[in-house]
Amino acid sequence: MQETAVLDAAEDLFYERGIQAVGMDQIRSTSGVSLKRLYQLFPSKEALVVAYLKRRDERWRADLRAYVDGKDDKVGAVFEWLHQWFSEPGFRGCAFINSFGELSATSPKITAVARHHKDEVRAYLRGLLRDDSTADQVLLLVEGAIVVASIQNDPAAAWRAKAAAEVLVSG
Repeated sequence: MQETAVLDAAEDLFYERGIQAVGMDQIRSTSGVSLKRLYQLFPSKEALVVAYLKRRDERWRADLRAYVDGKDDKVGAVFEWLHQWFSEPGFRGCAFINSFGELSATSPKITAVARHHKDEVRAYLRGLLRDDSTADQVLLLVEGAIVVASIQNDPAAAWRAKAAAEVLVSG
């Protein structure tokens, strides 16, 4: 399907290079979709970015849930899953933090998608922990681990954050 090809190309290029560094013509050539069809599917670059982020949000949270649901130690499993993600080739941090950093000043829609993602992750952690305060603290450890792993190219940030989360949850 053409929409999937465009979204796949957008995700690869935006995540690897940044949103502002990638033009619609690059999306067109990578996806193999004509420029006319591209703009029929996504009338603006902002619309494409929003669609890319929404799709990534759904997949990211579904992958996390699927991994954690099969584990006894749910909170520990969150950090195990993060370590796997951080270790993937091409890991460049959180697409939502990255897009917010690039475009929050000019795009309320992109800001809203990034906030929605973070709100949903918070809600998921609150469901796991059933203690909102502790869940919010674990969320900070998750977010911090993502940033450290990205900036320092250090997947082990997940293990350090997991150790801190264990102290929070047990104490």
